[in-house]
Amino acid sequence: MWGRSAMLRTGDFRPENLGQNALAMIGNVCFSMFVIGVLVFTIIAATYEPEDPLFHPSTKITNFLTSKSNATFKSDDTVVKTGEDFMVTNETAFGAALNLTDVKNSLEFEINAVASVCDVNAPIDCKDPEVFQLMMTTTIEKFKDIHFYRFGKPVQADDHNCDMAWRFRPKEGKAAAFYKDYRRFEISRSENCTLSIVSIGEYHTGVNARKRKKNKKRGSKQEEMTSMPVVGETVNDNLPVVESESSFSHQKYLIYVGGGDRCKSMNHYLWSFLCALGEAQYLNRTLVMDLSICLSSIYTSSMQNEEGKDFRFYYDFEHLKESASVLDQDQFWSDWNKWQNKDGLNLHLVEDFRITPMKLAEVKDALIMRKFGSVEPDNYWYRVCEGETESVVQRPWHLLWKSKRLMEIVSAIAARLNWDYDSVHIVRGEKARNKELWPNLDADTSPDALLSTLRDKVDDGRNLYIATNEPDTSFFDPLKDKYTTHFLDEYKDLWDENSEWYSETTKLNNGVPVEFDGYMRVSVDTEVFLRGKKQIETFNHLTNDCKDGINTCSVATN
Repeated sequence: MWGRSAMLRTGDFRPENLGQNALAMIGNVCFSMFVIGVLVFTIIAATYEPEDPLFHPSTKITNFLTSKSNATFKSDDTVVKTGEDFMVTNETAFGAALNLTDVKNSLEFEINAVASVCDVNAPIDCKDPEVFQLMMTTTIEKFKDIHFYRFGKPVQADDHNCDMAWRFRPKEGKAAAFYKDYRRFEISRSENCTLSIVSIGEYHTGVNARKRKKNKKRGSKQEEMTSMPVVGETVNDNLPVVESESSFSHQKYLIYVGGGDRCKSMNHYLWSFLCALGEAQYLNRTLVMDLSICLSSIYTSSMQNEEGKDFRFYYDFEHLKESASVLDQDQFWSDWNKWQNKDGLNLHLVEDFRITPMKLAEVKDALIMRKFGSVEPDNYWYRVCEGETESVVQRPWHLLWKSKRLMEIVSAIAARLNWDYDSVHIVRGEKARNKELWPNLDADTSPDALLSTLRDKVDDGRNLYIATNEPDTSFFDPLKDKYTTHFLDEYKDLWDENSEWYSETTKLNNGVPVEFDGYMRVSVDTEVFLRGKKQIETFNHLTNDCKDGINTCSVATN
């Protein structure tokens, strides 16, 4: 009784107070759970490392870049996006463009300091500051659709001609890249010694002003300052060479061998290649890579898979070797065979893609070889980067840029159009013939329909670049009544046997001429389209049909 009365005296457990006590207890429990939740969230927020935004810049790119946790990979014959496509393109990334005032002020002191000595018949001195200033101001005034960022000093061509180079971007350019042009200027001197520009040559005519770049070292300050493509500079994609036996023996290597990725679509190839490169970087090893590519039949004129294509035909190997540790496999095996036994170099063989890179992090052997079997899809390289690995090893897209040689063709085409044109991408071919999946495409891309649709989108008389898979470009002749139309084959001289591209790729291919194949054509066609001031897409602007067939529009936009 005493105990009971004592408890009752507290008033806590009286019948009339039980409801209040229960509510108080529930409130305390909820508050405790809230505090714990806040604590857990704080810990996660403090330790969470978000994915690189490079991989998710937009929903369209996300669809391509997000890997799946199985071997399903959708083949696609379109041009693969590469690192420069994901770069920031606001003006702050490029710095301030030069204007006429900047140019006039920059050399005013030097011009005034030069003694005024005039000889009407004397050769033009390209080193004269007044000549330099005149060439720069005339260039800025002539090319009104581009921004200039740097001018190189003029170089003597002959008594009346000077060559000058400059770095620029189109004013409405969306691509994250600089361009380099160098042209020949004919200069005259009047009887009162006034200088004037008689003419400016065409794109890349000022060959004396084209300077060869100095080699950059990975991680150098110079590399950081030029971490953006510069189209128009000389290309140095010679294969890297190991400096010495000691250097070779102290490095660690990773190589992928075999597998079912060969002769697949280009996006399949890159999905797998960048998985290997990502693993090599994660393991801090040099990737031993095969520069020989098998081009899928979807890109070839023979409609057959074609071996012996060079990685450097399609991608910027110069940027890759300067930004990552890579080595050509032929060079590697030559050095390995010379020094393996002598230096006691060991090989660690991995034949199961389910062995993750994390499990290989402690391997000390000089070479890790991933060997893939013959059974698809388990022999695809990209399987290594699935599952738990995909949150640890990221594909380094920023290391892969498009071939500067192909981009040079793009730049040359845009320059011939003075960087002042609109563009339309017209998909026809098999899709236009397949009425079940694309019931309206054929009619919507007919000349009459195009004239009607483009009426409110492109001004009369404009240069209109048409990127298309329609083989017969005369199909679009009715558009000539309103626009000055241009097609890729109009610029064949940029890759024919007299072109710089032909000469350089032939040299790269050990003297064997290189075909300007289907993937190169689509790549250049697409990039010229993307540099138009107005860009009109087939499935966004010309037809209501879905890109991937009937009832797939919602899927494509997710």
